[in-house]
Amino acid sequence: MIGQVAVRRFPALTVSTPRTEVRRLVAADADAVDEVFADRQTQRWLPLAEAAGQIDGRAWCTELARQRRDSGDGDHWAVVRREDQRVVGCLWTRRTDWGARLTEVSYALAPQARGYGLAAEAVDAVAIALILEHGFQRVELRVAPGNVASRRVAEKAGFSYEGLLRNAGFVRGARVDLELWSFVAADLR
Repeated sequence: MIGQVAVRRFPALTVSTPRTEVRRLVAADADAVDEVFADRQTQRWLPLAEAAGQIDGRAWCTELARQRRDSGDGDHWAVVRREDQRVVGCLWTRRTDWGARLTEVSYALAPQARGYGLAAEAVDAVAIALILEHGFQRVELRVAPGNVASRRVAEKAGFSYEGLLRNAGFVRGARVDLELWSFVAADLR
């Protein structure tokens, strides 16, 4: 058909690490997702308008994830702690450019799971899987200056700092600069 462009669907992805499994979210994960996004520390760094309110866990796990997948823009995943099979975080991709084979990854972890390296382990595994198994050439991560914990995740996951994107994002309705971090196919050599 003339004028129509085929939309690439984001690839199905499940990855395992020694301590985590990253898998697609399902409706049954909604309560855990509500807990992750309700945390004040998480709320502080989310790119939401001030009046946006709480993210709806059920919508995040179902229709919002499906819309992002179907549009080809990205996906939403659960970070499951292996020792107790508990959903302790979320990972999501967005801003996928199929021509350039790049996407941006973001994450949030429940308070009780922070400080153990689980986020870095999961982010690293997803970035490697996207590059090795799905042909991506670049995975980006954007961090608001001041979000020291997120910067540590980027470093531990093997991402390289590339610079500051001035006035490129917003956190709770306020404009902020964003640090740009990347993981590229050449990093695996």
